[in-house]
Amino acid sequence: MTQRPEASPGASSPGAAPEVRRIGVTGSDTSVRLHDALKRLQGFASSRGIALLPEEGLAETVESELGSETLSWEEGAVDFIVALGGDGTLLRTGRLAAGLGIPVLGINLGHLGFLTASPAEEMEARLEQVLAGDYHLDWRSALEATVTGPEGDEEPSLAWNDVVVHKRGEARVTRLSLSVEVRGEWQEVGSFSADGVIVATPTGSTAYSLSAGGPIVDPSVECMIVTPICPHTIAVRPLVVPATQRVRLQPIEASEELVLSVDGQVVGRIGGSGSVQIAQAGLRVPLIRFPGQNFYETISRKLDWAARPRGGA
Repeated sequence: MTQRPEASPGASSPGAAPEVRRIGVTGSDTSVRLHDALKRLQGFASSRGIALLPEEGLAETVESELGSETLSWEEGAVDFIVALGGDGTLLRTGRLAAGLGIPVLGINLGHLGFLTASPAEEMEARLEQVLAGDYHLDWRSALEATVTGPEGDEEPSLAWNDVVVHKRGEARVTRLSLSVEVRGEWQEVGSFSADGVIVATPTGSTAYSLSAGGPIVDPSVECMIVTPICPHTIAVRPLVVPATQRVRLQPIEASEELVLSVDGQVVGRIGGSGSVQIAQAGLRVPLIRFPGQNFYETISRKLDWAARPRGGA
């Protein structure tokens, strides 16, 4: 079932369903529903002769053995991966699976579950659909964020929700300069004071960026969304930048407290003389989606977009 990314983004159909022999499993050990979901998944796989390969450490969360072999993050290691948890678990799984061409099925054990494909109650039915080939792949873009300091570039960090530049700890104002690469040359857009800046993928447009006032963007659009966090002027508004360009963020005032967060996790310190360059990554994350599931149905159902007030006209 493992497939390579297509040249163009968006949804794709795998056609005839290949035989599924190995399923990878990831999960959030903070979920109170994880134990039950793992046992149900184990029973489903066992009855069909399918091997389960849990990520390292996951098997210890249940009383019975999931399998002697653990999930390795290599191309062709499994036919697809089931991510048990909320959107955080799916984001982590997607980052690890990006570039491997391994489809990811999100089963929501949390509350909102905007990215996860299905609730826990539908797990067995959705797995049957995957085995039957009754699904399509939704290829999601990702970002690469690179911190540049006096000693050169650090290792790029991958995000497929958002990259955030902010001060560590409590919400504190910082002054930043924003530049965009236009035809190979850096052009300064402007400088401003804010609590930080979010650079999001279209997938991440419905997460932190949305809460900070950014637009909702269809995941098939090739772009980055730059959203200042609580800017200290009404003249600063979110920007939508083509995915073919790069964004650079530089601190105007030296601060050792400025950090880089990727998908909600702090991954590095920017430092007083550093900068962050953000570009669309060459890797994509294939999410498993089912007939009837689409972006607009999801924002209507999960976010109550344009919903009428109860009892209103």
